[in-house]
Amino acid sequence: MESPQIKRALISVSDKIGLTDFAKGLIACGVEIVSTGGTRRHLESNGIPVTDVSTYTQFPEMMGGRLKTLHPKVHGGILCRRNNPEDVASAKEHGIIPFELVVVNLYPFEATVARENVTDAEAIENIDIGGPTMVRAAAKNHEFVTIVTHSDQYSIVLEQIESTGCTTIQLRRSLARDAFAHTGQYDTAIANYFSGHEQEEDFPRNLSLMLQRSQVLRYGENPHQQAALYVEKKFTGPCAVTSRQLNGKELSYNNLLDLDAALALVRSFTDPAVCVLKHNNPCGAASHKEIAVACQNAMGGDPLSAFGSILGFNRPVDEATAKFLSTPGLFVEAIIAPSYTAGALEILTTEPKWKQNVRLLECGSLDIKPARWAIRPLEGGALLQEADVLPDNEDGWRVVTEVKPTAKEMDDLRFAWQIVRFVKSNAIVLCKDRTLIGTGAGQMSRVDSVEISVKKAGDRIAGAVLASDAFFPFPDGIEAAKGVKAVIQPGGSRNDEVVIETCDKLGISMVFTGTRHFRH
Repeated sequence: MESPQIKRALISVSDKIGLTDFAKGLIACGVEIVSTGGTRRHLESNGIPVTDVSTYTQFPEMMGGRLKTLHPKVHGGILCRRNNPEDVASAKEHGIIPFELVVVNLYPFEATVARENVTDAEAIENIDIGGPTMVRAAAKNHEFVTIVTHSDQYSIVLEQIESTGCTTIQLRRSLARDAFAHTGQYDTAIANYFSGHEQEEDFPRNLSLMLQRSQVLRYGENPHQQAALYVEKKFTGPCAVTSRQLNGKELSYNNLLDLDAALALVRSFTDPAVCVLKHNNPCGAASHKEIAVACQNAMGGDPLSAFGSILGFNRPVDEATAKFLSTPGLFVEAIIAPSYTAGALEILTTEPKWKQNVRLLECGSLDIKPARWAIRPLEGGALLQEADVLPDNEDGWRVVTEVKPTAKEMDDLRFAWQIVRFVKSNAIVLCKDRTLIGTGAGQMSRVDSVEISVKKAGDRIAGAVLASDAFFPFPDGIEAAKGVKAVIQPGGSRNDEVVIETCDKLGISMVFTGTRHFRH
């Protein structure tokens, strides 16, 4: 069957961006417009002829606008199958006119509930009923009806109508797909709102995510894997996926994973901090009052591993930092930072190696708190937990050895404890002068992680401190950390006393935090 000529449009929208020009274009093509209260008044005020839906249905709008389009003459005009004789006969018998174009977007429920101190009554009144019903009806009957749910779609629809008087079946199917996604996301937002009011449960009974495809990536973790990036529709905080890319090649799947981890680490610091990420683990990190010095120290923590890494900043990248990063021989894949000074951008976008390749991402202010929940997908399901982002309460820390840490060692222990939670378990970090100098990550044995971190630190281990994300089950981990002056760990092993005795024998101070920071 040929695509039906578009002669009549039903328009009822909450968001009126671009509507006037679109409606004028329809009128110029000879399309008759039928509309509802607020939309009708908007169109009439702009000189656009329109028929009120109540005039057509001979049924008044009532109940404060709750009831206006839920009428057989409206939905019959949308759902009528033009190639079905019974449908056509029923429409003729009851005076139902066909709508070939339906333009609907929904009450702003998400924007309403995002406001501070919104009441339940306000939220409930912004739950659209007639709108989703019209959208679903038009999408179901897309063989004959074009459904438009967003102003971004106006141009392509109008272009086809102006060209041929109708739309293609390919476009109508695409718009129908978007329409069902639109109502699905809308219902998810409502369900999430009510889930947030369930006081009897710590976790929602149903977990729904509203994700929109942002881009198709070149490939996934490996070239033979296809991949795409999806963005949480309502997420407004600073993050890797919504950052503005200022320079460089397209981001890869692995870039995004490391950028996300880098930003999580540096935003946990209130002091200026820089981290160097490689394969989702920090191989360098430092804190200093001058961000350029922090960057130099972080890159110097493990220079070999830092080649081709991801950098995270919790302060704007300044000119001094950019000059350092332009040093011959240094190479990073990408940088994420709240912003870049004009001088830094000038250096980083004109220096040849940066101009062509290195990705620069601007995430904006980090003042907004990180997301409360962390979701881990599993095949057939998902795990949900509170994100490990809250600072530890030092009131619960206790020195358990005869030797006490010095003030400087205590400062480094705090720094190390903040870093270790961002390292894959079993995690060991060695730090000195608020700089990460050795990382042991992801080993099945904790003593193996210690030995790797010691090897990374080399001669710098003298006077360093060690942090372990979980307790030492045996004293061999302490014995392997020769040269370390202080250790911080959760404690809680049945062999704690033996571990403490080993520290005392080696002249090492040890702090128990009582909190574990596994990161699987």
